[in-house]
Amino acid sequence: MPNSLDPNSRVAVVTGAARGIGRAVTLALLADGWSVAACARNREAAAAMLNDAGWSQGHQALAVTLDVTDPASVEAAFASVVDEFGRVDLLFNNAGSFGRAAPVDEISLEEWNAVVAVNLTGTMLCTRAAVAAMKAQNPQGGRIINNGSISAQAPRPGSSAYTATKHAVTGLTKSTNLDGRGFGITCGQIDIGNTATDMTADISQGSAQADGSIREEPTFDVAEAARAVAWMASLPPSATPNFVTITASGMPFTGRG
Repeated sequence: MPNSLDPNSRVAVVTGAARGIGRAVTLALLADGWSVAACARNREAAAAMLNDAGWSQGHQALAVTLDVTDPASVEAAFASVVDEFGRVDLLFNNAGSFGRAAPVDEISLEEWNAVVAVNLTGTMLCTRAAVAAMKAQNPQGGRIINNGSISAQAPRPGSSAYTATKHAVTGLTKSTNLDGRGFGITCGQIDIGNTATDMTADISQGSAQADGSIREEPTFDVAEAARAVAWMASLPPSATPNFVTITASGMPFTGRG
């Protein structure tokens, strides 16, 4: 088995890797020498992303089908990563869904459950599979980083399902970090605000504020968010970045409301 302390044999799993933050983190980790399983519901999209970035599948990069809402898909994905690379040293739980922006009384149960299935249950399922792999491997241990979002700290208007799940992810982060003690498994969270991706394109055009106004908000390069995740991943097992917050300078976050 590869040694997790060897920087040349570190293995990472990234969910929601085909675009946005997941794509940027995948490429940052590959550039840092990690072997990376780029996981997405559409494996072809993940493979195309790797190919477009100059990473052919093989020794270091692997496109994997993974639907975080499907327990069987999660288990199969992690089994394929272990089969290919021998171990799992890092999981970046990134797959997420905003859901429809609307007041809580206008959100259907089906809409609520769909967001919970991806953001919370999906994060738990991937965490469960990663922890099991990290406990079983030799040497034991690894790191999990959850993409929490600044909505884990402060909501936007009309975001009850998204905000509730991201607050719950914070609890899962803390609980996983506690459960990992004794096995060399740590868990931290990064809360990212207004990084520029296709999923946040509307923010720079105008976003609803707590006072009812619509206001343009600043964004920042997604590569900088990826660098922050890569830094968290690079720390030795003796150090845990429990919670990291990175936002666009000047965005209405600290003063929301």
